[in-house]
Amino acid sequence: MIITNKALARRTFLRGIGTAMALPMLDAMVPAMAATGAGAKPAIRLGFVYVPNGIIQKGWLPSTTGKGFDMQSTMKPLEPFRENLTVLSNLMQNGGRALSDGAGDHARAGASWLTGVHPKKTEGADIRSGISADQVAAKELGNQTQFASLELGLEEPNLAGGCDSGYSCAYTNTISWRTPTTPNPMEINPRVVFERLFGDGETTDPAARLKAMRQDRSILDFIRGDVARLETGLGSRDKRKLDEYLEGIRDIERRIEKMEKQSATLKLPVMAKPTEIPDTFAEHAKLMSDLMVIAFQTDMTRVVTFMMAREGSNRSYRAIGVSDGHHSVTHHQNDPEKIAHTMKINEHHVQSFAYLLDRLKNTPDGDGTLLDHSMILYGSSISDGNAHTHHDLPLVLAGGKTVGMGGGYHIRYKEETRMNNLLVTMLDKAGVRAEKLGDATGPLDQLSGL
Repeated sequence: MIITNKALARRTFLRGIGTAMALPMLDAMVPAMAATGAGAKPAIRLGFVYVPNGIIQKGWLPSTTGKGFDMQSTMKPLEPFRENLTVLSNLMQNGGRALSDGAGDHARAGASWLTGVHPKKTEGADIRSGISADQVAAKELGNQTQFASLELGLEEPNLAGGCDSGYSCAYTNTISWRTPTTPNPMEINPRVVFERLFGDGETTDPAARLKAMRQDRSILDFIRGDVARLETGLGSRDKRKLDEYLEGIRDIERRIEKMEKQSATLKLPVMAKPTEIPDTFAEHAKLMSDLMVIAFQTDMTRVVTFMMAREGSNRSYRAIGVSDGHHSVTHHQNDPEKIAHTMKINEHHVQSFAYLLDRLKNTPDGDGTLLDHSMILYGSSISDGNAHTHHDLPLVLAGGKTVGMGGGYHIRYKEETRMNNLLVTMLDKAGVRAEKLGDATGPLDQLSGL
């Protein structure tokens, strides 16, 4: 929990959410300040924002390195945040490559972006990738928040089965893996996200939420007794399934305990429940960004993954004049019109990311802002969508002032530098030790020294 005696501007939450909403009463935390000290170290948040199908490099990649790099057309919406950005080039995810498995680059891209692991080629239930960086962080940072992590998306997932040349849809639908065989689903409905954060009532009133949580506790006590009776005589496979079930119960109990403690010091923003998924991509992205910001500010979670579209998405963007599907236009074969359409989609995505950064930058948090106290990685696990390449990935890291990231730089690494070294560096700066993460070999040079 961030403790501060600074008042937040009321517009911090009213802007963009579209419904009744008031600022958190952070002055109510003052009694807790004596216990923690006014100079308490701010919590670090981690966000991973994914866009599919790659980004046209000529609109993205700066031609100069170091401070004062030039911003190309696609990145221009990020100009107001230049001093909060570090552009990274020449990073690759080897796990996204074929490695003798043939076609399926989109599935491998989604599965490997935060894991660095080459996924098993299967359309069945025997999926396998690796634990993703967000979940490594969630396992440690989640002990201090109600929710270990939050997984958000903007596009309906594909159904079960195959989605990409013999690869399961599980690989294209998510970038978050709790275990090598357990992908986390992306939630696209803002109403459901709201209910997960604040309960299924129509208000964020803490008394109502606490009452519901205590009812849940009594149900859990009953379930535990049944499980103890069931456990005797089970085979090893069933015991593993039961262990996963019990882990879910323990997580609910932890959240109940955290909520009870949090209710003593935090008055949540009064926010009306969203009613439906917005019609346009831009409005949908804004609403999910608002929920991400409020989850960070209220310390509900410190880890969020956000997929702007599933990997291989063929969504059209008619609101910006692109009626053809996204995936289709990325296979442009050097057709100028298709390249132009792809670049329009790329910029549209970046504009939505800029909205998120603006919200974070204009939300006070302790002695700085949420952006100061966050590291938000934006990018794709494919660079050239036409050729399905997985090197020189389009990546930009925002925020991080609190952990010594100055921003305003473009850092070009040696070719074939492992992206997982970036992820390990981010985890380290957030105070999370990653013993092993995919193919990582250690912290990323230069970035670790900023």
